Amino acid sequence: MFKGIREDIRCVFDRDPAARNWFEVLTCYQGLHAVIFHRINHRLWTWGLKWLARWGSLIARWLTGIEIHPGAVIGRRFFIDHGMGVVIGETTVIGDDCTIYHGVTLGGTSWEKGKRHPTLMDNVVVGAGAKILGPITMGKGARIGSNAVVLKSVPDGATVVGVPGRIVTQPASDEAQARRKAIADKIGFDAYGMVPDMPDPVANAVNCMLDHIHTMDKKLEQMCAAIKGLGAEIADLQLPDLGPCEISSAVEPIQPDPDAREDQEKKQ
Repeated sequence: MFKGIREDIRCVFDRDPAARNWFEVLTCYQGLHAVIFHRINHRLWTWGLKWLARWGSLIARWLTGIEIHPGAVIGRRFFIDHGMGVVIGETTVIGDDCTIYHGVTLGGTSWEKGKRHPTLMDNVVVGAGAKILGPITMGKGARIGSNAVVLKSVPDGATVVGVPGRIVTQPASDEAQARRKAIADKIGFDAYGMVPDMPDPVANAVNCMLDHIHTMDKKLEQMCAAIKGLGAEIADLQLPDLGPCEISSAVEPIQPDPDAREDQEKKQ
């Protein structure tokens, strides 16, 4: 258990640039305090000392403002940043290297016994104020945006925002990324949104356009090949680059009309 606590302390330095030294982290980070309390309370819970574990979690909530049920299963290097208002339910399962921010609720949607809280796989990040409700699964590397309300499972690497939560981006396959880059280079366009894992609707629209251009270009090549097969001659034209337009410096500036200026002065 003490080895896990040392890992919890070290991971703070990786995820919070404000952390300066071990003493400050150990004494001033309520998210770390809540995790340490939970490690102890969960051990008591598994030993069958359930009342004592619940009482310990109550003390931890009073001291930190973070409520973690002692029955929740939390993996290694779990980091709660700021932490006030975080609620983690009894049947929650959290993998390794996960990060959540203040105001997050990992809650249930049913009063029935059994699994009723979410599962977070490894490397999941949950933004401030997000609500993940029900026995659903957040895939490895998923990103949940601030104040999102997630009611359905999320695949690996996806980014979810909004109410209700919707997937705004999923990591494209290596083949799709290579195809987009090739078509972008072909038309002379430095594609906005080529950065992986960018949850930007404009970037997503650009990527969709690149996929559409690739499909149309392939169809045109097939049509040209079919026409050539019928004996027609088609010139092989190179696609020009779509660079920024240059404004010619040869354009003379417009000179003011002196008569119009005199009329304006008379009216004033």
